[in-house]
Amino acid sequence: MEVRSDGLQQVRYEKIPVTTVIERTRLKVWFIRVCSTFVVWTCLVQLVAIEELWRPSFLANFSYTLSHISTVPSIISTPPPPVLLPPRNYTSNGFLRVTSNGGLNQMRAAICDMVTVARFLNLTLVVPELDKTSFWADTSNFEDIFDVNHFIDSLRDEVRIIRRLPKRYNRKYGFQPLVMQPISWSNEKYYIEQVLPLFEKHEVIHFNKTDARLANNGLPLEFQRLRCRVNFQALQFTPQIKALGQKLIRLLQAKGPFVALHLRYEMDMLAFSGCNYGCSKEEAEDLKQMRYAYPWWRDKEINSEEKRSQGLCPLTPEETTLILQALGFDKDTQVYIASGEIYGSERRLAALRAAFPNTIKKDMLLNPDDLRQFRNHSSQMAALDFLVSVASNTFIPTYDGNMARLVEGHRRYLGFKKTILLDRKKLVELVDLQQNGTLPWDNFVAGVKDVHLNRLGQPVLRKVIPDRPKEEDYFYANPQECLCEDPNCSDLITASNTSVLH
Repeated sequence: MEVRSDGLQQVRYEKIPVTTVIERTRLKVWFIRVCSTFVVWTCLVQLVAIEELWRPSFLANFSYTLSHISTVPSIISTPPPPVLLPPRNYTSNGFLRVTSNGGLNQMRAAICDMVTVARFLNLTLVVPELDKTSFWADTSNFEDIFDVNHFIDSLRDEVRIIRRLPKRYNRKYGFQPLVMQPISWSNEKYYIEQVLPLFEKHEVIHFNKTDARLANNGLPLEFQRLRCRVNFQALQFTPQIKALGQKLIRLLQAKGPFVALHLRYEMDMLAFSGCNYGCSKEEAEDLKQMRYAYPWWRDKEINSEEKRSQGLCPLTPEETTLILQALGFDKDTQVYIASGEIYGSERRLAALRAAFPNTIKKDMLLNPDDLRQFRNHSSQMAALDFLVSVASNTFIPTYDGNMARLVEGHRRYLGFKKTILLDRKKLVELVDLQQNGTLPWDNFVAGVKDVHLNRLGQPVLRKVIPDRPKEEDYFYANPQECLCEDPNCSDLITASNTSVLH
C-alpha cells in the first residue's frame, strides 16, 4: 500500500501467476473426487450387505447374468423372489457332516440319502462335501455343480441345512468330531437306535462314506418321497451347467430325434470290473496294473471271460453297434455318446461311426470356449451328459452303473420315457452266436428284440430281496413310491408291457 501526493492511499494488488490458480483448482477437483468415491463405495458396501441378507446368490450369479444379457428380451419382467415355505421348527440333535464318495451320480444319490437321514434324526446338515480323492480327482465343490442356495431354501421345511459348521466345532479349536462309516443298506431303525445316541456325546458326526448307506425298501412312505424330492427338485445344477446343457439339447433336437448312448467303455470301469474283452494284451495288462494301483478296488485277480458270460461287463463299442442295428436303429440315427474318453479312443469307435455316421460327442457340437470352464472337472462334464441323457428320445446304457440307474429313474419320473435296459447276459450269448456264424442275422435281430420287449423303462414294481439288498432293484432307478398314487403302488402295473420296442 502506497500514499499518493494528494494524501490518498493506493492499493497495489499482487499479480498471482496463472499456473498457481490452475494447480489450486486441480487440487479442489481431486479432493472432491476422492470424497465422492469414498461416499459411493460406502453406499455400495451397505447395499451389498443388504443384498446378501436378502438373497446370497445375487453376487454369485451376477457375472453369469452379465455374460448372458444379450439373450434376454428387450422388455424384461423381473420375476418376484420365490416364495419360501416356512422353516420346520425342531430342536436339532446335532450336526451331520458328510463327505460323498464316488462319481457325480453316486454322490447325488448319497446326498439324497443323507438329507433323509438328517430329517428323521432331527439333525442339522452341513452342505455336503464332494469326493476329491477318487479316480477322477475332480476338485469341484458342491456349489460348483449344484445351486447351493436353492438346495438350502427348497428343503427348509424339512431339514435345517447350513454352509459350514459353527466355529466352536473347528479342529483348530481342538474339537474332534466322530468320524464313521454307516453300515450299508441300513434302515430307519439302525440310525435311530445306533447312530442317534452318538450325537449326545459327540455333537458332530462326520460320515466319510455315504454310498448305499440307506435301504432301498422298508422305509416310511414320507421318507421315500423325501428322497425323491431332494433328487428331482432340490438338487438343481448351477445356472452355468444348465445353460450349456440346454444348448447341447437344442443343437441335437434341431437335427431331429436322438439316442443318448451311455457307452461305459472307459478305462476306470474296465480296470475296476476286470473286463478286457476286445483289448490287446498290452491294454489288458495296463488295466490290470491300474486295478492294482488302487487299494480300495479289492478284487485284483479277475476272470474277464467269466464275468462277461455272466453279463457283468460293459458292452464293447463293437457289440453295442450290432445291438443298435438289431434293435432297428438305421444309419441316419443321431447317436450322442454320453460318456468320458472311450478306452482305445477313435479306433474302438470306428465300427459304431461306420454304422451310424451321425455319432456325436459334446466337443463336436460345442465351441472350445463353451467347454473351457468344465474341462478337468469330470463331475461337471458328467452333469452335462446327465442333462442330455434325461432329455433324449431314447436312452441306452451299456452298463448299469450309477449314472445309468439315476437317469433311468429320472426318465421314469418324467413319464416313463423310453429307456432300453440291455440284458447283457443274454446279449453276449446272442452276439457270440452271431459272430461265429451259428445264428443268422434275422434270428439274431428277432432274439435281441424279444429279450427287450419288457425292458423299456415301463412301469413295474421294484424287486425286493430282503436278505440280499445289493441284488434287489435300486431305489433311484425305480422310485415307485414317487410314481404312483396308491401307497402300495398297485396302480403302477399297467398294460404298458405291450409297448413296441422301436
